[in-house]
Amino acid sequence: MRRRTALALLALTALGGGLAACGATDNSTPVACLEGSGAYLRALRAAPGEVALGDGTPISGCLVENQEAGDLATVGSAMVAAATSLNAEARAEPGGGASLRLGYLLGAAQRGADSNEGIDADLVRRLAAAASYSPEGRPLPAAFLRAYGEGFDAGEARG
Repeated sequence: MRRRTALALLALTALGGGLAACGATDNSTPVACLEGSGAYLRALRAAPGEVALGDGTPISGCLVENQEAGDLATVGSAMVAAATSLNAEARAEPGGGASLRLGYLLGAAQRGADSNEGIDADLVRRLAAAASYSPEGRPLPAAFLRAYGEGFDAGEARG
């Protein structure tokens, strides 16, 4: 079921669809979330296991309720850069670790966004667009989608 959600997220992005989204309960962004895309890429090496940033913050913990706009922009830029990098790796080796890590990132972001009453909807859409990029709009290979779906499920469950 969750894999269908992950694949639907990619399909919605390709069709220009929107997503409702939401995050945590205070407006304090953990410092580790503000350390750039490299922090996310390093943490995602543990996927589909327990993924945490340098201070132990899960990726979903980077999307907090009433987050300051500057912090959200910094977190969003880092996550989109990480997703873009992982997409390029995953297209080069469909079904490999990058596809799984990419899915995990999206699942964790969706998990964090699910409690923020829509504040993170645009970020989740931008992440989905970066994750689903394919030159000339070519369909992504089945192996890419399978590994992505596995990572999405893990990220949404634990991320």
